[in-house]
Amino acid sequence: MTDQSTELRETVRQRYAAAAVKAGEGGAACCGPEPIEVGENFGATLYAAGERDALPAEAAAASLGCGNPTAVAELREGERVLDLGSGGGIDVLLSARRVGPAGKVYGLDMTEEMLALALANAEKASASNVEFLKGTIEAIPLPANTIDVVISNCVINLSVDKPAVFAETFRVLKPGGRIGVSDVVAEDTLTTAERAERGSYVGCIAGALSVAEYRAGLETAGFTNVEITPTHEVADGMHSAIVRAVKPVTADPTAQAAGRQALDTPPSGAVT
Repeated sequence: MTDQSTELRETVRQRYAAAAVKAGEGGAACCGPEPIEVGENFGATLYAAGERDALPAEAAAASLGCGNPTAVAELREGERVLDLGSGGGIDVLLSARRVGPAGKVYGLDMTEEMLALALANAEKASASNVEFLKGTIEAIPLPANTIDVVISNCVINLSVDKPAVFAETFRVLKPGGRIGVSDVVAEDTLTTAERAERGSYVGCIAGALSVAEYRAGLETAGFTNVEITPTHEVADGMHSAIVRAVKPVTADPTAQAAGRQALDTPPSGAVT
């Protein structure tokens, strides 16, 4: 990576580490944790009250996303799910409820503080079908052809190498697998400079792709049936969006079987 990319990644890491610490410290207070301060278009308020109330308060307090990917991914019983940038674990825990005991949900995050918070939240929620991995979304520590669904909540826009994220997502998905992502996108008329004028990189604005760029990135990685549906505006010309796409079905059952067998061995980035 370039020096600028390294600096941006570290800025993002520090931001989310601080958020995790704040949410975790709040859990010791008499009245529970206070939500991390974000704009009205981000955070736990984007989840139904019933969903939030069923989870540890710290998981909701640490939510910094721009949508609810578990609602758009249409998760089914028994599926294996990967959450890119899992943070305090809110989407992992909600997904775990949807896929049931026969399924499994992996949460991937690069921030030790968030991973520690997520593990604590999973224990409080008695979630036995979840596993958290330390790593980056540009180099996912899972075998190829092993995941049914990849979700993410306002994280891909923070990546300094989005083509790598799309390629890695495609690699770990099984043939026929899908993505259901919430992310920030820019209108196609906005230049990179104009996006930066509307908000910071760490604030999920400056690093956002345009709709056309997002579509092209997914299609270049091999995805089909790409759908990008804006839901609400987060800045002038910038929108939270639901992103869906599919990895085409291939006639390679050997690779798929090998992938599932590989998952029987704990991933190198597993956190316990």
